[in-house]
Amino acid sequence: MTVNVPVPPTTTELLGEHVGPDRRATRNQRRPGPERGSSPTAGERVRELTRGQIEDRMGELGDLYAQTSGGGPWAWNQARSAFLRRLAADVRRPGFELVIAESTELTGCAYGFPVRGDGPWWEGFDGHLPESLLRPAACGRLFVISVILVPPRVRRENQGRPWNLARRMQKRLLTDHGAALGVMLVSRSDSRTAEALRSWGWRHVEGDSPRTSLFPHDPLRVLILGA
Repeated sequence: MTVNVPVPPTTTELLGEHVGPDRRATRNQRRPGPERGSSPTAGERVRELTRGQIEDRMGELGDLYAQTSGGGPWAWNQARSAFLRRLAADVRRPGFELVIAESTELTGCAYGFPVRGDGPWWEGFDGHLPESLLRPAACGRLFVISVILVPPRVRRENQGRPWNLARRMQKRLLTDHGAALGVMLVSRSDSRTAEALRSWGWRHVEGDSPRTSLFPHDPLRVLILGA
């Protein structure tokens, strides 16, 4: 699973306040105002791409991955190539869906595929699912969200609002497939990704909290999202 969460912004970036020798700002100017953000209808347009459209826009999707992956330009080409190889393999999976967000340019992407009880498990998922998730998988109502790519502002603004871009793309994927649950695997050492996902509504499988685990020696943690 991939969630690109760039380096958290500095305090200055969070407050949108200039820090320098001029400190004449009043208390009212420094006081946080009401939470603002895109309305449910005014944000980026979220839509599905067909497989043909995905193939046509591979370059843009690779660029989006590189731009949101953090690190320096020296690492982008390698990361971009690895992402595109993975996408080219995943797009062939039954039920695969990719949605993008765009305004005047591509700003976000998420994709996944259903886990089916009558077919092979998603590669790398065997042995990680608790028994509580086997039933929705057998009914075709468990959907793996494998990749979420969003700009930094999506992590720090309106995380709990329905119009948060990550939430909108997640919901679109689950709704389109009639899934009861979304599921992800996250490295136990990747606390930044887990934190971002929890802010967008994901939760640990019951009994698999940061302090306890259904699989204590498993390096991966299962997170789920209700439809």
